Amino acid sequence: MLERSACMSKELGGGSITAMPVIETMGGNISAYIPTNVISITDGQIYLETELFHSGVRPAVNTGLSVSRVGRSAQHKAMQKVSGSLRIELSQYREMAVFTRFGSDVDDSTARLLNRGHILTELLKQKKSKPYSLFEEVALLFAYRNSIFDGIPESDIKPCAEKMLDYLHTNCTAAENAVKATGDLSDESAERLKEALNLFKESYLNGEHK
Repeated sequence: MLERSACMSKELGGGSITAMPVIETMGGNISAYIPTNVISITDGQIYLETELFHSGVRPAVNTGLSVSRVGRSAQHKAMQKVSGSLRIELSQYREMAVFTRFGSDVDDSTARLLNRGHILTELLKQKKSKPYSLFEEVALLFAYRNSIFDGIPESDIKPCAEKMLDYLHTNCTAAENAVKATGDLSDESAERLKEALNLFKESYLNGEHK
């Protein structure tokens, strides 16, 4: 974002305009003249990558090259509590995925990193014109943090997540309403959410949601 990109005259009500410049990088070269100059005067940037888009990651945000000058201070408190080190985890996963793309043998810790990274990538995917609500984002990341999707086949992660959200909308309304009203995830709401998630996983593994 580019704050105070223009000042309005008093006749037009005064104030300033915040702009969001969109720059096309040639060959993904973010260090070219125009991208570099625009980046230098903005409060951060979101870098969208073609390769990620074609691999099904949408929105195709490159977390390594995307930067926020204000950090996490602009996030809801609930999101701050569940997001933690997600950016680092995604970066580590994508870097490791490149090295293991050709079927190299990996140790247990690397296999877990790849599995967790795949789960997180699937959870962050959103359908066109159907963005997740704050509660849905918080619920997905909270579930990820509490290993709810561990043990679920990789191809079932996204369908399982959608069924989980439907379940929570029906069976965890108190926590959902609290997050909507306050933007925070209290200890009480977190406990209710965790209990609902554990019940969902148990019933899902028993075939009740398939």
